[in-house]
Amino acid sequence: SMFFIFIYIHIGRGLYYSSYHFISVWISGVSIIFLLMSTAFIGYVLPWGQMSFWGATVITNLLSAIPYVGEMLTMWIWGGFSINNATLTRFFSLHFILPFILLMFIIFHIFFLHETGSSNPTGIPLNIDKIPFHPYFTFKDLFGYMIFFMFFLFMIFLTPFIFFDPDNFI
Repeated sequence: SMFFIFIYIHIGRGLYYSSYHFISVWISGVSIIFLLMSTAFIGYVLPWGQMSFWGATVITNLLSAIPYVGEMLTMWIWGGFSINNATLTRFFSLHFILPFILLMFIIFHIFFLHETGSSNPTGIPLNIDKIPFHPYFTFKDLFGYMIFFMFFLFMIFLTPFIFFDPDNFI
């Protein structure tokens, strides 16, 4: 989705500017990407079509490869011996709760970023020739958000099923 494209661009920017030197910011960012992928996977399962069912089966069975606790963990997530309605209920609950946990991690990420300061491309800290955030960057960001939002609304209202998997409609 478009959201993950922006996340990967953000990660690429962080790698390019060596932002991984700020450990607390980097670890909170990695935690955010794992939470995002978990939320996206759980949301993928919720339509409960063929692709969703088998995707959930394959991904949750990966947990059974963990030594000693894998089988028990897989059965706990399933809510039984196979994927069933209890699994769907658990995934629905997790899909509701994870964004709030994600929001908390994003707040931590921004807090750690403000504590350490962000990295610049030259690596030379200069306090001269700085542009104030408002009004230039405020309007620049608002313009970008408006363009994205118009594109997003176009995709939602005129082509709602363009990215859906046809096997889930069987």
